Amino acid sequence: MATDRKLRGAAIFWAFIVKEFKHVVRDRKSLAILLGLPVVMMTLFGFALSNEVKDTRFVVVDLTPDAATLALTDRLDQSKYFSFAGQVRNEAEIEQVFRRGEARLAVLFGAQFDRGNAGQRQLRLVADASDANTANIVTNYATAIIAQFQSELPGALPTSAGIVVETRMLYNPQLKSSYMFVPGVMTLILMLLGAMMTSVSIVREKERGTMEVLLVSPMNPLMVIISKAVPYMVLCFVDVLIILALSYGVLDMPGGANIPLLLAECLLFIVTTLALGLVISNKVETQQTAMFISLVGLLMPALVFSGFMFPIENMPLPLKVISNVVPTKWFYMIASNVMIKGLGFAAVIKPTVILAGMTLVLLLISLKSFKQRL
Repeated sequence: MATDRKLRGAAIFWAFIVKEFKHVVRDRKSLAILLGLPVVMMTLFGFALSNEVKDTRFVVVDLTPDAATLALTDRLDQSKYFSFAGQVRNEAEIEQVFRRGEARLAVLFGAQFDRGNAGQRQLRLVADASDANTANIVTNYATAIIAQFQSELPGALPTSAGIVVETRMLYNPQLKSSYMFVPGVMTLILMLLGAMMTSVSIVREKERGTMEVLLVSPMNPLMVIISKAVPYMVLCFVDVLIILALSYGVLDMPGGANIPLLLAECLLFIVTTLALGLVISNKVETQQTAMFISLVGLLMPALVFSGFMFPIENMPLPLKVISNVVPTKWFYMIASNVMIKGLGFAAVIKPTVILAGMTLVLLLISLKSFKQRL
């Protein structure tokens, strides 16, 4: 008899899951959001939004052109970061060029640049700093190219005469912004979809008055709630597969990541977001409120405290403390370490344990709130 009851309970539980899957499939708008949002966000962040500055137009002030100045101008023009916009006659014309928006950078060569030794070659960079961030990036690019060019010139300082700085970028030598965006976008998508869709789905039943009908069914009321979360867990996992396919197939993410570990960590974070959605659904009574809390109450902390958009190290101490209770911080740390650095489980034990602890706490809060509501 006990076995029959267990089989009958499992069959009812499966029937509830299938029912919820059918409901999600019939709701074309929700399905479009679930499956379309990862593609849209990955496309935007991967191609349209980038912290790289390319094809910056620059002008040159070169009163005594020689082989070195022409070679350096060509070196800048041939790089993907700059595009030669012509020469100007003197320094006074640079401001007019900037005002007309014809260039963002000016390179001013000193007289007899080619015949000077390494300590006498004069060169100045003037940037349009109306956009301070872009000006800083552009001058850094130009400085790196000029330093490389100068080291190749005859008469360059030998190593013993000064300090030679060699820069090496690990994990992302080409400084592709997509390497940073992919783990961040994955974090945001899973947080939004997991919490929002789960909370809205359950609150919808409460609004329609059908939750009472579900709770008096032969199945345990808690299993009813879990059965409504399972389809969204599966769909969120499908989103993870879509993101990974786009990352490695389109955005050229570096290989070497431990994919089984990454998928397991994604599944853990999905459960975390679903538990958060259950907590929200137990506290609100309308779909609008659930969606507002999910979009505004979760999106802003996810952006600010994950470390994706803003470095946590630069924040004041109170904000650093708050970031420790935001799940996105720990998952972004896991995703970036596994996807970009190719690290294994030993390197992400701490954030994994913390994320698992948060998941357990959220599930317990959800369970307690659910019992109180009953």
